Amino acid sequence: MRRLLESVLGKKINNTRVFPVTTKIILIFTLIILVSNLTSNYINLVYNRTEQLNLLKQLMAKDLMDIYGFANTQHEIYQYNRNLELSISGIRDRGNHLIKGDKSLVLGVKPDGKLLFQSSKIRALDSFSDRESLKSMSQSHGLNKDDGFIDFEFNKEKYIAIYKYNKKWDVYLVRGEEENEFYRSTRTIFRDISVIIIILTLISALVGIIFLKFIVRYLEIITASIMKMVQNQQLDLIDLKGAPNDDITYMGVAFNSLSNTINNLVNIFRKFANKDIAVKAYRDRQVMLEGTQKQLTVLFSDIKSFTYITETLGHDIIKLLNLHYDRAIREVIKYDGVIGSIIGDALLAVYGVFDESSANKSLQAVISAYRIHEVAESLRKKMELRKERIIAERGRLLPEEENVYRAVLLEVGVGIDGGEVFWGTIGSYVRMTSTVIGDNVNSASRLEGLTRIYKVPVICSEYVKDDITNNVENSGLIFVEIDTVQVKGKTTGKKIFWPIPEGDYTRKIKTDVSYFSQGLELYYAGDWKKAYRLFARCKLPLTEVFKDRTHNHDCPRKWNGIWEMKTK
Repeated sequence: MRRLLESVLGKKINNTRVFPVTTKIILIFTLIILVSNLTSNYINLVYNRTEQLNLLKQLMAKDLMDIYGFANTQHEIYQYNRNLELSISGIRDRGNHLIKGDKSLVLGVKPDGKLLFQSSKIRALDSFSDRESLKSMSQSHGLNKDDGFIDFEFNKEKYIAIYKYNKKWDVYLVRGEEENEFYRSTRTIFRDISVIIIILTLISALVGIIFLKFIVRYLEIITASIMKMVQNQQLDLIDLKGAPNDDITYMGVAFNSLSNTINNLVNIFRKFANKDIAVKAYRDRQVMLEGTQKQLTVLFSDIKSFTYITETLGHDIIKLLNLHYDRAIREVIKYDGVIGSIIGDALLAVYGVFDESSANKSLQAVISAYRIHEVAESLRKKMELRKERIIAERGRLLPEEENVYRAVLLEVGVGIDGGEVFWGTIGSYVRMTSTVIGDNVNSASRLEGLTRIYKVPVICSEYVKDDITNNVENSGLIFVEIDTVQVKGKTTGKKIFWPIPEGDYTRKIKTDVSYFSQGLELYYAGDWKKAYRLFARCKLPLTEVFKDRTHNHDCPRKWNGIWEMKTK
């Protein structure tokens, strides 16, 4: 039933009902046909009534002449026997013999309005009450016009009549038919024919709907497909298989062509714009120069030894970067990250932009960081396999090939920080870009630089650690405090952490982390001599920088536990 109603009345899209064009066409044509046929029927009724009225007048004139002659005869009889009542009764009976209708009548009206006789089936009256009609007959008589047609009211009913003045009896002989009774048959015919017209029109409309829906069936398919696209906010192609060669099909083909073009443009646009910008542009049909303050997590990834790689590969550096970024960016997007910028060897990603995402932004950033490392490691393994194949074939690599091999063994560092930042679009309405601005953005870059010093793959801030440990159960990460540092350009120190996936947190690493953490406490406390001993027992590359700091056991004066970095 619902499908039938939707087929006739259409579907609601955003509280607006979309009426099918077939319904509108059928309704309009049905109304036109009904109005046309009923009008024709009414015009036919008017013509028929005119003809019937003319025929009635002829019949009434015949009856009037009959009663007129009979009245003259009765007057002669009256002159002979002087029996007025018998003569009047004879005229009345003659009149009753002539009339057929229930309200038909023959009257004998005196000039003063009194009735000489009344031949009818209705209640008998003593006088003719329609003084205007009586006056009209009298005026015509005064002008020597003793007969004619007249409309009058008798017994509260309207009559069509013909009259003739009878000089012998000094009366107006009137033969009349009541209007409603006379027109009753025509009204019945009009009603019956109108009902037949309406029924036939509705049947024709139903047949028309069937044929019209079949003819324009692909219009309904096109409309339904477009409605689905609007609901999904996604352009797609309309299935026109088996469609006839007409203008509706051409419209569908044109839409598919336009859809292809727009999809291509949107796909290209999405490659140059972030997902949130693409969604906003599709939803609002525009992108404004605007932004908001948001709590976001920022990931900064950088390729190590990029200068050497560039000098070695030359223009081929683009191919290498594309190999790396093609997979790295996919991992960022997979975990709801948004690309803030790509500058040569550096990649900036932002997490927490999408309000509909329920995942923890900092956890997504850390997972992405390790996925980026896996991408780089995968590329290194491929290069190692290729090197092994070349050595197996030729015995060794050429010096130039050795340089290229070292250059393509990409290693990356990742720094992650978060907090209150500005996220939005800046520029002009001629050219704009999405960006993230804030102290935490610069901090993420500085943390990435520290991965070279502390020799760990990922370094994050205390904000990232707290965001995960306080809001995520079973995050799968172990956070190891590395140091408290004051990076170049800052006046305060901040704790930095190494997030280790639980799968990589082996017993050996756990033991080494224990030595390091104990040593770090002593390092903070200024007991560098004992700290050095513990650092020496730790086999993690992380401890190399602390061994270097503490090897002479001299703790700086006014030591506050914060190490000030002199370089970026």
